[in-house]
Amino acid sequence: MASLRPRPGILEIEPYVGGKAELPGVARVIKLSANECALGPSPAATEAVRAVAGRLHMYPDGDSRELRSAIGRRFALDPARIICGAGSDELIQLLMRCYAGPGDEILYSAHGFLMFKLSALSVGAVPVAAPERKLVADVDALLARVTSRTRMVFLANPNNPTGSYLPMGEVLRLHAGLPEDVLLVLDAAYAEYVDQPDYAAGIELVDQADNVVMTRTFSKLFGLAALRLGWLYAQPELVGVLNRVRGPFNVSGLAQAAGVAALADHEHQAAVKAHNDLWLPRMTQAIAGLGLTVHPSIANFVLIEFPTGGAKSAAAASAHLERQGVIARAMAAYDLPHCLRLTIGAEADNRAALAGLQSFMAAS
Repeated sequence: MASLRPRPGILEIEPYVGGKAELPGVARVIKLSANECALGPSPAATEAVRAVAGRLHMYPDGDSRELRSAIGRRFALDPARIICGAGSDELIQLLMRCYAGPGDEILYSAHGFLMFKLSALSVGAVPVAAPERKLVADVDALLARVTSRTRMVFLANPNNPTGSYLPMGEVLRLHAGLPEDVLLVLDAAYAEYVDQPDYAAGIELVDQADNVVMTRTFSKLFGLAALRLGWLYAQPELVGVLNRVRGPFNVSGLAQAAGVAALADHEHQAAVKAHNDLWLPRMTQAIAGLGLTVHPSIANFVLIEFPTGGAKSAAAASAHLERQGVIARAMAAYDLPHCLRLTIGAEADNRAALAGLQSFMAAS
């Protein structure tokens, strides 16, 4: 076995660890660590999964045609320019396989989604992190780090884990500063939660430029995280490239059926959005009232900053919350060890998290 060596970059990867879901000895665990949908999936999506469960012996549609058509109707897009995948993670990895390799550079903001770095390393590329300005992506810092070896620039907008975003004017400025042979990837996983008038997910920019891609997911507002379902929108040439390396049955039949049903359930989508609109500011205000810094967020989570060191650290808060049955997300992997990320959950879960934070801050 000593002679078997993986490709360069593989051994540099620290395997991605998702949000903790279990606490030994705790009967009711409140999981607020993974930015999952507070209201769960659409009942129509659940029923659609049941309806196709008897066909598990059959291969799914390898082109996800019905699902792509449903996405096209929902967002007024050409289905031929859509690719579906096993979450947006798979689509990010496909982009890496097709457009990056050993020695190439992949650029992203310092506290951007962790999969950008891990996916770059998986193909032997060099991840390059540009500093942020007050936990917001800095266009000037990104452009200053573009070199002749840069192949892709990834921008999570809104960003996970900070909850911050770049107005479309800044995204356009970023794109205008990139060479034509550098691909700009806009990861808009939380776009459905956003109301800000200066925000755009990137559809119009994809339509105007050959070197822009937008990725989206069903894991957040649509509540289908367990089924692993995402999609990508790009120019036809790029779609053709990705389809050459995409697995022939990369999206399960269950996921396709659930996705179609979830897209059609506008009432459930509106309810999820309304719940987040109510509880995001409530949680922000309540946590700030405890004397903690809550960074502005337009997604379905908040990033809470704790004092460094001492009895009121993020690690101490996390341990205290877990003793109350509440799981938040530690942020050390994102170089934010003094922070916790907390998902906006169901009302009872939010109240439990607030009570846990209140008792933590009140303790001597």
